[in-house]
Amino acid sequence: MSVWGARLTPKNASCSPDCCLLRAVEIVKIFSEDGMGKVVEIPADMTARDLCQLLVYKSHCVDDNSWALVEHHPLLGLERCLEDHELVVQVQASMNSDSRFLFRKNYAKYEFFRNPLTFFPEHMVAWCQETSRTIPPSQLLQNFLATSSCPEIQGYLYVKEVGRKSWKKVYMFLRRSGLYCSTKGTSKEPRHLQLLADLEDSNVFTVITGKKQHGAPTDYEFCIKPNKGRGELKELRMLCAEDEQGRTCWMTAFRLFKYGIVLYQNYKIPQQRKTLLSHFSAPVRSVSENSLVAMDFSGRIGRVIDNPVEAQSAAMEEGHAWRKRNQRMNILGSHSPLHHSSLSSVIHIAQLWFHGRITREESHRIIHQQGQVDGLFLLRVSQSNPKAFVLTLCHHQKIKHFQILPCEEDGQVFFSLDDGATKFTDLIQLVEFYQLNRGVLPCKLKHPCTVVAL
Repeated sequence: MSVWGARLTPKNASCSPDCCLLRAVEIVKIFSEDGMGKVVEIPADMTARDLCQLLVYKSHCVDDNSWALVEHHPLLGLERCLEDHELVVQVQASMNSDSRFLFRKNYAKYEFFRNPLTFFPEHMVAWCQETSRTIPPSQLLQNFLATSSCPEIQGYLYVKEVGRKSWKKVYMFLRRSGLYCSTKGTSKEPRHLQLLADLEDSNVFTVITGKKQHGAPTDYEFCIKPNKGRGELKELRMLCAEDEQGRTCWMTAFRLFKYGIVLYQNYKIPQQRKTLLSHFSAPVRSVSENSLVAMDFSGRIGRVIDNPVEAQSAAMEEGHAWRKRNQRMNILGSHSPLHHSSLSSVIHIAQLWFHGRITREESHRIIHQQGQVDGLFLLRVSQSNPKAFVLTLCHHQKIKHFQILPCEEDGQVFFSLDDGATKFTDLIQLVEFYQLNRGVLPCKLKHPCTVVAL
C-alpha cells in the first residue's frame, strides 16, 4: 500500500520549530470501490473537499466537483458522505476500528439546490406554527437556510423500538432543534412531542445492508448515529420511510437543519472558483462550440469549402468512406460480422461508464451509491443475451433498464436500443447520441457511474 503526503518526524526526535510543524500531519487510509487502498498523510486541518481534490489529482480523475469522501461502517451496515467542510481527522477520531473512508462519486450531494421540489414534496413540508400552512416553492430553500424561519418536515416513519426487534409506525417532525415523534396521533402540542434525536451531536446515515439485518418493514432505511457513541446498535436510532423520495427528504432536511448556510457556501465554492478563473484565462470550449469550417485536402494544400452544398456533399462522402473502412476492419478481424474481436465490439471497454459483466442487483447498488439523480447511467453486459448490452438509467429516483441489441445490415454490425429505428456503429457513438438527445429514453444521459482505482 503506497503512501502519499508529507514525511512524518519521530515524536522523540529533536528538531527545529519548522520541523515541529510536521508533527501535525496525520495518517488516513482511503479505499476505492475495488477494495484497494492508499495511505495518505494529511495536515490535521484538511477538509473533506481538500482531500478529495488531492485524490482527484493523484488518481488523474476529472475534477467535476462530484467526488466525495464516504464514512463507511461495514459491521453496522451504515455509510454517509462527509460534508465538504468537515475535518477528516476529526471524523476519523470518532470512527470504529473496522470503519473506513471510501473515495466515490456522489452526484446528488448538492442536487437539492438545483431541484428543491424533487427533494421536498409539498405534503411533507410545513411551518412550525398552528396554521400549518405550506411553504411557497419559490421560498423553499430560503426558509431552510434562514435561521429566522421555522420550516419542518412531517410525516409517518417506522422507528425501531430500543432493545426490541419490532418496528412502530409513528408520526414525526424534524425541526432545527431535533427529531420528534408524537405520542398522540399527529398532534403537535408540546406535551405530546418526544425528542428522539438531537441534530447537533448526531449524523444521518444510509443503511446499506437492506431490510434483512434489522427486520425493517421497507427497503428505505436510514439511521441517526451519535457522534461520540461507541458505535453499538443500541445507540442507533433506526428509521424507515415508505419510499425513496420520503427517505431522501428526511435525510436532506437533516443536513440542512444541522449545517444551514454552510451547505450553500460549500455548493457555491466550485462555481466561484470557475468564475474567478474565467477572468484570468480564455474560456475553454468543447469542439462542438468552436467555429469549425469544412476543408478539402484532396490537393497538395488544403482549402476552405465556402459553398454549403459542397460542404454537405463532402461530409456525406467522408461518412461513406469511414463506413467502408470500418467494414473492411470487421472483415479482416473475422469472417463472421458478429465476431466479438471486431473494433466496434471492444472499443467501449476502456470507457468509465462501462462496467462489464455485473449483475442487475450490482448495477442498482452502484446507482444508489452515486446519487440517484436524473441521467445517472452505466452500461453492462446483458446476463440473458451474451451478445447484447444493457443501459441502466436513473430517472425520478427510479432505476430502469434498456436492452441494447446488435443488428446486422449489409454485412455491418450496429447497436440499437429502439429495435433498429436508431442504429450506431459502436456503444461509444450510442452513448454520445443519447447524451445529446433523449430519444426513446425518459431523460438524456448526464452522469456516468464511475469507479476509479486509487
